[in-house]
Amino acid sequence: MSNPGGEAPVRVRIAPSPTGDPHVGTAYAALFNSAFAARSGGSFVVRIEDTDRSRFNAGSEQQIFDTLRWLGFSWDEGPDVGGEFGPYRQSERLPIYAEVAEKLLAAGHAYRCWCSSERLTELRAVQTAAKQPPGYDRLCVGKTEEERRQLPGFTETPVLRMLVPDDIELSFADLVRGTLHCPRPDDQVLMKSDGYPTYHLAAVVDDHLMGISHIIRGEEWVSSTAKQLQLFRWLGWQLPQYAHFPLLRNTDKSKISKRKNPAARLLWFKEEGFLPEALVNFLALLGYSMPDDEVEMFDFAAFTEGFSFDRINPVGPVFDVDKLSWLNGRYVRALSDAEFLERAADFLPAGVTAADLRWVTGALKERTKRLSDIPGELLWLTEDTEVTAEQLTAKGLPAPEAAAALAGVAELLTGIEVFEPAPIDAAVQAYCAEHDLHRRRFFMTLRVAIAGRPVSPPLHEMIAALGKDRTIDRLRRAAEQLS
Repeated sequence: MSNPGGEAPVRVRIAPSPTGDPHVGTAYAALFNSAFAARSGGSFVVRIEDTDRSRFNAGSEQQIFDTLRWLGFSWDEGPDVGGEFGPYRQSERLPIYAEVAEKLLAAGHAYRCWCSSERLTELRAVQTAAKQPPGYDRLCVGKTEEERRQLPGFTETPVLRMLVPDDIELSFADLVRGTLHCPRPDDQVLMKSDGYPTYHLAAVVDDHLMGISHIIRGEEWVSSTAKQLQLFRWLGWQLPQYAHFPLLRNTDKSKISKRKNPAARLLWFKEEGFLPEALVNFLALLGYSMPDDEVEMFDFAAFTEGFSFDRINPVGPVFDVDKLSWLNGRYVRALSDAEFLERAADFLPAGVTAADLRWVTGALKERTKRLSDIPGELLWLTEDTEVTAEQLTAKGLPAPEAAAALAGVAELLTGIEVFEPAPIDAAVQAYCAEHDLHRRRFFMTLRVAIAGRPVSPPLHEMIAALGKDRTIDRLRRAAEQLS
């Protein structure tokens, strides 16, 4: 599992936090990481970053696993599959972080800070009023606990901060963006007062101990990279390579979030009836250019085959749900009827079975962009909608002629023993010829009488699916509306 040329093995990871419904950004990160691992013959690791106990959600971890697997992703190591570099939950690695923190403290790279949250809030307010960049003022640097106790804003339980050096390296090489420059970091908290590490310490420790060679993550972490690299240097560890892909954005170009856009929730796509292969395809189209830009439909294997960091566009793509719906519709139409009915099973209205749809499956598939569209497309089957005379005659036959024709066809259908599209079609066509009816206009009246609206599946297939008794009942009630 090594790169060509005898280089160190490629090992990549995603590290979602179990703080609620999984974010679509988790799938976006999984796409790039798993593609690069597969392309390089490397390993893909899932690590759970659960050190923020105030936001921890007990059910979120399993949702992360379930939604990623629903999308077709698999991983070589993780909390649920094991691996030689575990444990893969940060909450189970606390002694490791504590040991590294003590090393940093002993080496003078970190210090204890006893400032209360109230003092820090006041400090930020003063800095904001003075239009100064926010940051810790290092009141606790060089002080013992007793010395700090004599000053205002003291709290009994300290945090551990990194002592950012004056000569910290602020530039680094990025595989997507070239040379990047970070802002000078504040004295970042490394260990919180509850004994849990912050992201910055835990991520560095875990990435080193798990042998992560490439850190492929969203651009929101660019500004944090300088302090993380400084921790690697202090600890004498090999530096990983970084690749920061663009953030997904709303139509107003803001970062996609669960508060602003339901599409930020991975579960929303499943609830709405998007096919997982369509969503993966769509995510691959965002911020990435395939070798053949003309191709819009491709699977994960095709994406992996030509994966390259230089094809990632660093400009944040807009997540266009309408475009995704269009693409999903193409995937739906590419399914066989049997596959479509299998995928649609959870979206069928109560009481409707695949057998009820045997005559209209193809038409339903053609009209479906999301599987959640199905109940609306089947209202003609599930609801007996009353139609008005105006609706029946709007583009159809005049009222007297329409009433007679509807009643006549209702009587005709009573005599059809094999109630299937072909015999129904033959009988109705013969009736039109016998009574010299304008077929297009009569079929519009007939369609409205059956479906309650002028747009529906093919007429005779719809009649067969509805069944003899319900069809005849609707035709007779429609005829009465015109009498």
